[in-house]
Amino acid sequence: MPTAEQSIADYVRLLDPAVRANPYPLFARIREFGPFRIGNAPVVIVPTHAGCTAVLRDPRSSVDRSLARLQLGSMPIYDAAKTTAEQAKPSFLFLDPPDHTRLRRLVSKAFTPRVVRQLEPRITEIVDDILDRRAAAGTFDAVTDLAYPLPVTVICELLGVPLEDEARLSQWSSVLARSLDPTSRDAAEFRIDPDELQRAGTELSVYFEQLTERRRATPGPDLLSELLAAEDAGDKLSHDELISTCALLLVAGHETTVNLIANATLALLRRPDELAALRANPERAQGVVEETLRFDPPVQLIPRIAADEMTVDGMPIERGELVVLLVAAAHRDPAVFPDPDRFDPTRDNRHLAFGLGAHFCLGAPLARMEARIALTRFAQRVESPRLPTDPPAYREHMNLRGPAHLPLEFAAILPR
Repeated sequence: MPTAEQSIADYVRLLDPAVRANPYPLFARIREFGPFRIGNAPVVIVPTHAGCTAVLRDPRSSVDRSLARLQLGSMPIYDAAKTTAEQAKPSFLFLDPPDHTRLRRLVSKAFTPRVVRQLEPRITEIVDDILDRRAAAGTFDAVTDLAYPLPVTVICELLGVPLEDEARLSQWSSVLARSLDPTSRDAAEFRIDPDELQRAGTELSVYFEQLTERRRATPGPDLLSELLAAEDAGDKLSHDELISTCALLLVAGHETTVNLIANATLALLRRPDELAALRANPERAQGVVEETLRFDPPVQLIPRIAADEMTVDGMPIERGELVVLLVAAAHRDPAVFPDPDRFDPTRDNRHLAFGLGAHFCLGAPLARMEARIALTRFAQRVESPRLPTDPPAYREHMNLRGPAHLPLEFAAILPR
């Protein structure tokens, strides 16, 4: 049985790029010990499925970072860079009810299942266009040529971002996603540059302010125009709320889906039998997506703050303590998932990848659809794909985890 000191050391080691290719043995040891505190800091780590589920469902579990007693930078923490827009008005990702309820309801008016369903033909077209270009080029990197451009193209088209601006938004999104990693006084070499984060956040906010003004003058058939027009009992998104929401949709709707598609593609490349089964039966794609969300989740941890005293897995948690939910550990909890280290798209999947309760991911249907279509068309059109180097190089992120590149060898890319 690991000790508390060993568990703390394992948690800090998760920041080390050297373990990025396979952090799951560390997660397993942390889970075996159960919940623990980071020294004397007001930080509790929860690694079990039951504990993570309980915290996500508990109304005393808050996302309002102003409630946290933690001093920024003193211990391994989870924090997001504050952009100009967030300082003015946080996105609903960092708000509790009733403010969260009001903003989410307004955004949901323009982000309905109907809108998502209507995107399916366009998403299929984007994937097929990508594969056509790779067939002509004769080379294919499953990350840079598919997993990365697909979601950024979709979210930019959804928001009404001009095609020529996609590259800039991708760069800002990539930088801001680094802010979702823990930081540690004991792991200073893994810290991110706060000036770079601030600059990216400010530039992104200014961009959406300018785009918003253009859409006010000339509305279009896009989500931003719908958000500008959204009303609920006479309520509207304020200017600051609109800007922060657009920034949230870009970063959250892009970076996580990149990793979902990349991690799922890697899982299939490592299991040719599963790839062949998907090629023969496209209906299996949804199971592959759900199992990837469990087995190799694109988001490895979720933060919450205790708005009041609570007890999780026998661990008393005080008001204001930061609660770090290690969903990557919880997803391989043998108490819930038989043979948890086996990739099995047919299993009954109770993963927590999109959260639970009031903060369940608004973009979950879109992410699932994008991944399902990308994997299906990849299986159907890319003949005899092979990964020449395994494990691949991974991105710098610890929390938003996925390979940086997946250059493939293949026999052919078949016509549509």
